[in-house]
Amino acid sequence: MSIPDDPKRPSRPPTGRFGRLARLGALGTRAVPLAIAGVKKRLSGEIDEEEQQRQREKILKEAKKTAEAMLKTLGEMKGLPLKIGQMASYIDGLAPPGYEEKFQEVLKRLQAKAPPLSPEAAEKVIKSELGAPPEEIFAEFEREPFAAASIGQVHRARLRSGERVAVKVQYPGIDTAIENDLKTVAVMEQMIAPIGRRYQSKEGLEEIKRVFLAEIDYTQEAVATDAFRAFFADDPSIVIPRVVHSLTTKRVLVNEYIDGIDYHTFTQSAPWSQRHVATKTIWKFMFRSLYEYGTLYADPHPGNYRFIVSKDDDVKIGFLDFGCVRVLSDQMIAGMKRVILARMRRDDDEFSRALVEVYGFDPTDEEGWPLYKTYTEQLIRPLTDDEPFLHTKEVARENVAFIVRGERKIVWKKGEVLPNLPKPLKMPVENTFVNRLQWGLTSVLAGLEADYNFHRLTLPWILGARKPPPGLTVPDPV
Repeated sequence: MSIPDDPKRPSRPPTGRFGRLARLGALGTRAVPLAIAGVKKRLSGEIDEEEQQRQREKILKEAKKTAEAMLKTLGEMKGLPLKIGQMASYIDGLAPPGYEEKFQEVLKRLQAKAPPLSPEAAEKVIKSELGAPPEEIFAEFEREPFAAASIGQVHRARLRSGERVAVKVQYPGIDTAIENDLKTVAVMEQMIAPIGRRYQSKEGLEEIKRVFLAEIDYTQEAVATDAFRAFFADDPSIVIPRVVHSLTTKRVLVNEYIDGIDYHTFTQSAPWSQRHVATKTIWKFMFRSLYEYGTLYADPHPGNYRFIVSKDDDVKIGFLDFGCVRVLSDQMIAGMKRVILARMRRDDDEFSRALVEVYGFDPTDEEGWPLYKTYTEQLIRPLTDDEPFLHTKEVARENVAFIVRGERKIVWKKGEVLPNLPKPLKMPVENTFVNRLQWGLTSVLAGLEADYNFHRLTLPWILGARKPPPGLTVPDPV
């Protein structure tokens, strides 16, 4: 489905630092009244049922308006704000409590159908990068993109050989926009430095900067795509697009076009048997690449899957977008396996030692230690318990809510006006994007509503030695 033409479409996203900040500030003015209404809703106990219903309808209507405003603003801004909107669109627990369905219903359009730029802008980038306009390079080229996301938009095309391809074109100026977003976040980090030290926010920001700046170089994405094709060359259930390297540059990426059913259509229409197979396949893709090759696919959002169903109901999945990929150090992978194996064997002493030595948790921290230990147990349960596990929206929300509630109690003591400055954590920076995968994947699997014994599926990769990822460099520990 193509995105309808809009003669007013811009040729580039806004890139100025203060202009982008002002747009986000305008969103805040819409969100504050909604938050106040939510508080009133909780405090109002003396009104009749009819009045409560009127208030609920009014708040829900305002919630939808706020979500629509977010959709428009984040969609136009692209870059990091749009990425945050994508995360809120599918990770259960990130949208405002009580309004999740309204927000997710609207924001899920950001997953693949964010507002595109003008066709002329895309064609100008192609000519600049490849030396000729698209009609001279391709046998066919669709001017209207069929998908648009945070960093670029994607057009269908056909090579002279007849092969159908997807042409991803980077938004002009998106590199400047992302750099300015990161500068803004860095200033905010300085403002909350005393609290930020607990969460290593400065180090985490550097990790985010490193990964996101790499993401705007499509030649690096091409290398990562090739690596994942090599990882799963022996697994016909996982389809990775072939990159056309002769037509790929820093700002244009051409690869094999994968046709299939999108995530939302599949989850709503597929029978349990197909969803069960899909659950297994997505898990294999995420965790075999992580534990066997030490490579993290850190962008699990629903727009990155295409479900290919054959006439005999066989299900394959095409995986798209390898821009946000992180190769982890040998030390990090070994440490993660150590934590899982200790919990799997119910060796509490070794589990505690591993949490200290791998994740930097502090057993002398009377408030933080039980919080993080319990949270880790909860998060890795699908890996450690030898039984079928069903991911649900409730599980996904609780994963987020549990840690948020605990941190709030630590930082904001009851009855105190100023925040408490708790002991700093010493978690490895490499873990920054692992958390994004865990929260995101739980919500994706919850949508499939199919259980699986993930413990038995994952155990061989946990017990096996890490293999070098072909074409990728294994970093030293950060």
